[in-house]
Amino acid sequence: MVVSLSRRGDVEPFHAMDVLADANRLKAEGVPVISMAVGQPSDPAPAIVREAAAVALKAGRIGYTDALGLPELRRAIAGHYRDHYRIEVTPERIAVTTGSSAAFNLAFLAMFDAGDRVAIAAPGYPAYRNIMAALGIEVVEIELEGTAYLHAEHLASAHAEKPLKGVLFASPANPTGAVIPVDALKALIETADRLGIAVISDEIYHRLAYGAPDTTALAFGRDVAVINSFSKYYCMTGWRIGWMVLPEKLVRPVERIAQSLYISAPELSQVAAIEAFKATQHLEAVKARYAWNRELLMKRLPELGFALAAPMDGAFYAFCDVSRLTNDSMAFAGKMLKEAHVAATPGRDFDPLQGHRYMRFSYAGSHDEMVEAVARLERWLK
Repeated sequence: MVVSLSRRGDVEPFHAMDVLADANRLKAEGVPVISMAVGQPSDPAPAIVREAAAVALKAGRIGYTDALGLPELRRAIAGHYRDHYRIEVTPERIAVTTGSSAAFNLAFLAMFDAGDRVAIAAPGYPAYRNIMAALGIEVVEIELEGTAYLHAEHLASAHAEKPLKGVLFASPANPTGAVIPVDALKALIETADRLGIAVISDEIYHRLAYGAPDTTALAFGRDVAVINSFSKYYCMTGWRIGWMVLPEKLVRPVERIAQSLYISAPELSQVAAIEAFKATQHLEAVKARYAWNRELLMKRLPELGFALAAPMDGAFYAFCDVSRLTNDSMAFAGKMLKEAHVAATPGRDFDPLQGHRYMRFSYAGSHDEMVEAVARLERWLK
């Protein structure tokens, strides 16, 4: 038999997931690995969310929904924008998705054609690059070169070199945790609008900033596409539930593509997610633990030779320059997992050009795990 292989499968692996798989294999063998490799909260979804799912499951409420999601959930998300951001968003502009991953797929497919040029920051989340590359979109990686976030000047310069069709940025960012200040975010969106560049704002780490309030890109333009998720702040990674806020012109194209790709997000997860907005008190306690972990790593990682390469403004990541310790962070991460039993992500995931110098540590685990991880690293490095 002939096996047909598409070139789309030649995209770079998601190394964080490979590291996680290696860590899980060691755990299955009884090795007490501490994983700081993936951005997964160690807490379960809030009790109110799990209780809603249990009730729905007992009632047998598991089926298809509208492709854009349950009306109740779309209204709840619209209410979140009113309550948290003081911005009015109609439920009709909201699409519920199978995690933010599906939202990115839908945005790329509905907004860009093969050959279009779309800018992202380097370092940046690898799935942006990998999905767009698989779709034949030309990815323009803008090296930040020591700056914490993408500036309007970066965008204008890249567009002047060769016109861009779109730009995608995140704030707080993965892997750096950097937050784009309000004035810089406004300038970035206004510059994109002036140059005719479509904007996708990744806001999945909103509500996880430690020194500044959340500012959505929607504050500076109705025609931006915003992507968010219940995975991070709401501790619902495996529930695979996210959302998009779309310009009116994009709603029907996204709906048509979603109907064929996904039919709908899981109904059980949608029913549960409606309750997530009521769990703020519990979730803020979880965030307080992240802040505690952050303070520990901000102090201890540089003392061990892991120099902070970006401000840890938000999310739950420390992005470190490890060039004092290695010139091959991929090999170093493998050795660290095998010998120190601490898993972290090599920088190659986030920047193919400079990633050999960097590593990302997730501090979404328990505080005891973070203390023990630092102690292991100190013993190992000595």
